[in-house]
Amino acid sequence: MSVIVRVDEKGRVVIPKSIREKAKLKAGNYVNVRVEGRSIIMEPLESIADKYFGAFKVSRWPEDLDEFMVGVARRWWMAQDT
Repeated sequence: MSVIVRVDEKGRVVIPKSIREKAKLKAGNYVNVRVEGRSIIMEPLESIADKYFGAFKVSRWPEDLDEFMVGVARRWWMAQDT
């Protein structure tokens, strides 16, 4: 599937809905963007929540697991400096 889109003055592009659906890309998801020659490649990143869904048995999950894990990593990293 190929679609032509316009780059705005801030360098943004809108990914058409049909492509977002095909790539299972939702608002708030992250994508890896890289350049190969003159091509720009965008690949959706799998969220931590999706990757490990069902792997852990807990009584209550954080509302946003990705945000929670970033906080845990940040606190761990800061503790390493002290």
